[in-house]
Amino acid sequence: METVLTGLRAAAEPTRLRLLHLLAQGDLTVTELTHILGQSQPRVSRHLKLMCEAGLLDRFPEGAWVFYRLAAKGRAAALAGHLLDLLPAEDPVLALDQQRLAAIRAGRAEKAQSYFSDNASRWDQIRSLHVDESVVEKALLATFSGRRIRDLVDMGTGTGRVLEVLGPLAERAVGIDLSREMLAVARANLERAGLRNCMVRQGDITQLPLPPAAADAVTIHQVLHYATEPGSLVAEAARVLEPGGRLAVIDFAPHDLEILRDQHAHRRLGFSDAEVEGWFTAAGLAPAPAVHLPGKPLTVVVWTATKPLAAKPLAATPHEGATA
Repeated sequence: METVLTGLRAAAEPTRLRLLHLLAQGDLTVTELTHILGQSQPRVSRHLKLMCEAGLLDRFPEGAWVFYRLAAKGRAAALAGHLLDLLPAEDPVLALDQQRLAAIRAGRAEKAQSYFSDNASRWDQIRSLHVDESVVEKALLATFSGRRIRDLVDMGTGTGRVLEVLGPLAERAVGIDLSREMLAVARANLERAGLRNCMVRQGDITQLPLPPAAADAVTIHQVLHYATEPGSLVAEAARVLEPGGRLAVIDFAPHDLEILRDQHAHRRLGFSDAEVEGWFTAAGLAPAPAVHLPGKPLTVVVWTATKPLAAKPLAATPHEGATA
């Protein structure tokens, strides 16, 4: 009962209801919210702080910025959803907020497109060397077909394309990436696609800002070849995967294109099935047969593995339990 009362008290104010309405539609910073609401930053920050403490909102620092969003889980989040259902769609104040939000999103999209255009040649050159992306995405969808995805984590999300592909199948999805520029592109893409169940967060994928068993689906798309220790990324994915959950890794088969190392910062020139499956096994995952998608000259591979429902006990060594 106290959770409900606290949530009601935190939301029972015109500006806070406007904030709930805005933040139910995606991530926004304090600066963006002050522009939409036409109020001072200290005042807006106080409202946000109170609602975060009540569990109505989630707060995500990203460098010098902080993004806010409607809480994804908990009783307070459910209460917020009920309150939003009661807000009249024709309310003139909310309609004006919506217009200003649309202007901010348009500005975001323009900046993101500018960054992507400046760097597009880097991706276009690599794409020309392997199978069409639509074929890769079809294979990725097949990996999760027939499965109900509750929480998806995309490690090294980049432009957020994996979230666009799998987001419609998931209740909730989050992409983690260290680059703020790439996250800006991803946010614009997700907003354009209308995927409100998807979000992106700044973070180090070698140490995901997530607790153990936080997801039932994890993806690592074209990331391992940049990693200093790819096996460690697989182990980190296994850590946040719950029993019964599935991991999908998409990357290149072994190749000899040194240009990708020299001009595109690839540390590894592809991976063998045995190598990736060895990382799966070491992380306690059960590998499935790999899917090879031949290109000219690069072959893309989709490796998948499942976390067993019950961990198998390790075999005892002959000297286990012996004293020194």
